[in-house]
Amino acid sequence: MAATLRMTGRHARRLHAHLFPGDGKEAVAIALCGRRRGAYERLLVHKLVLIPHGDCDLRTPLTVAWSTDLIVPALEEAERRGWSVVKFHSHPGGYNMFSDQDDLSDGLLFPAIHGWVEHEVAHASVVMLPDGAMFGRTVDAQGVFSPLEAIVVAGERIEIWRHSEVTGEGVIAPLPDFAKRHAQAFGVRTTRRLSHLSVAVVGCSGTGSIVIEQLYRLGVGRLVIVDPDVVKDINLNRILNTTSADAAAARAKVEVLHDTIVRTGLGTDVLPIAKSLFDPEAIAAVADCDLVFGCVDSAEARFLINRITAFYVMPYFDVGVALDADQAGRITQVCGYLHYVQPDQSSMVSRGAISMEEVRAEGEKRRNPEHYANLRQAGYIQNVDEDRPAVISVNTVFSGLIVNEFLARLHDFRDDPGDAYATIGFSLSQMMFYPEAESGMPCRVFSPHVGRGDTRLLLDMPEFSLGQRS
Repeated sequence: MAATLRMTGRHARRLHAHLFPGDGKEAVAIALCGRRRGAYERLLVHKLVLIPHGDCDLRTPLTVAWSTDLIVPALEEAERRGWSVVKFHSHPGGYNMFSDQDDLSDGLLFPAIHGWVEHEVAHASVVMLPDGAMFGRTVDAQGVFSPLEAIVVAGERIEIWRHSEVTGEGVIAPLPDFAKRHAQAFGVRTTRRLSHLSVAVVGCSGTGSIVIEQLYRLGVGRLVIVDPDVVKDINLNRILNTTSADAAAARAKVEVLHDTIVRTGLGTDVLPIAKSLFDPEAIAAVADCDLVFGCVDSAEARFLINRITAFYVMPYFDVGVALDADQAGRITQVCGYLHYVQPDQSSMVSRGAISMEEVRAEGEKRRNPEHYANLRQAGYIQNVDEDRPAVISVNTVFSGLIVNEFLARLHDFRDDPGDAYATIGFSLSQMMFYPEAESGMPCRVFSPHVGRGDTRLLLDMPEFSLGQRS
């Protein structure tokens, strides 16, 4: 099975600082990883174990030797929890392939790791180069090597190191004609990255349909679109590509958008999920993607997306629009917020974008509407928004901004560092941007779960009784 590796920006920075201490010699570290078993085997870095430089038996510019006794506690933890083990080491000279010495070392180490960790899980070896680029391979119990197709870093920037690009091995497909103007703006490498990405969009209404339209026309390789609702007459003012015939037939929103993308013929694969995100099938489909766009107006759904992206080490882009009007129809405020959420940094909860009170109230409304109505009437539940006004021109502005935020994380075209724009508020009423920087403080709700991947109880949430293999 093809395999990839994901880690956070914090993991990548720690690895680089340890593997390149400035003395020009190789160094080594290991990671304990959760997994996502879907179309690909995705290894997800949960914990790093840095092998002290002074504890290595030998360190030179071309080799590093160390005793496996140094990682026995980590191997015991991997066996206990069913985790994968990934070895990292550096090539200070920038050699972009595995050396003969690497082959010999991995051929001896990994059969021993497979013997220690008796679960049927993949283990891997990764090389980091001085510029931060990485390439790797899985190693089975017989010492057979298979390339990691890609290594993804979900950090301030989204780095995607494809094996064929870093090593020069394999065939790189030419760009399709429709994508060549994108390449003029963002370069061939970024445009090719888009073609390999699998992107989930949760919510396919006013902002979601416009986000989807942009993504497939940018050449994103695969889209997973999630929304349980059908097209209604009331939606036709803001959902792209929907018709009155779709509303009359009560067609699923995701079905309409799927058919539009296929009919356009730009080559994007589409998986429509006409279910709530709270269905385990929908969660599994989102977890199979590389990143997520949240286009929902529910605090509970935002909480769940944030949890999924922590467990599965995924970047999360969230867009929300507020158009307030009084009883007389006068607009009092037109504004919106964009969020870029890294798996192990601040979250929608710690930023105050959603509250646990809202999450609990909306959960009660979804699971037990009658009880929710009684609690709301009695005053136990407050400040849960009902339907708001929606206008396509406003949605288009903010949908464009969140897709451009995505492009800025993939291809850094801004003057300032990306972490200066963790949250961006924009008031159309005042024509002002209000950026807020990334705090750098891991969220206590989500950060402990980074890289855990599939667990016996899906996302460790009792509501999801369809467990996953650990």
